[in-house]
Amino acid sequence: MTRTIALEIAVQDPAGVRIAAEVGADRVELATALALGGLTPSPATVELSVEAAGQAGPEVHVLIRPRAGGFHYSEDELAVSERDVRHAISAGASGVVIGALDPEGRLDLFAMARLRDAAGGAPVTLHRAIDMTADPVATLRSARELGLRRVLTSGGASAAIDGIDTLRALVAAAEGEIEVMAGSGVDVDSAPVLAAAGVDALHFSAKRAVLEDGGVRMGSASDGVGGYEVTDRDTAFAIRDALAR
Repeated sequence: MTRTIALEIAVQDPAGVRIAAEVGADRVELATALALGGLTPSPATVELSVEAAGQAGPEVHVLIRPRAGGFHYSEDELAVSERDVRHAISAGASGVVIGALDPEGRLDLFAMARLRDAAGGAPVTLHRAIDMTADPVATLRSARELGLRRVLTSGGASAAIDGIDTLRALVAAAEGEIEVMAGSGVDVDSAPVLAAAGVDALHFSAKRAVLEDGGVRMGSASDGVGGYEVTDRDTAFAIRDALAR
């Protein structure tokens, strides 16, 4: 029997949700400013994205990240994040995606428990903050003890394919009690290899840059000059189809 792997697409708007639905993705991670690694989307973006998903579309999991930079947060930033978690769930999101580290770069168990509790029992994903810790396997075990649903990780590498050995170790450490989702740089070539490593899900953005003059270019619009990023339908379908080969 062929193992089914879940697909999650990182999107920034309702249009991205609709593309994810066409592709047959299981989930979307909804964020804004993907060029900055993703930030918390606006309440209206959450509401309209949930509406776009409807009953039959992908689950909407909202990234809760108050600012760019590291993952050690002040009390004010945690208070904002806690309220954003509650707003996302009350708006109909299926779950949230969070991550907080302590000053030593370890998982901040207090902050994570606080944000987990704010989700009121909805599924919680630990995002790639895990890849900033010295021991991702130990961090996964902590996430598992916190009762989180899954971790999103590149195996500590810039691209998931380069962290494949660590991803295999994370799958073994998970023991089926917490899902391991591979993300970062997932493309047509790496998707089948990562799936074969035993991860439970693949996460990718399938984005392209749109220039202000109407032209397009593949890649990032992080220079912030005359461009922005959107979910690319063809790229999303190509990655999905690569898994069926």
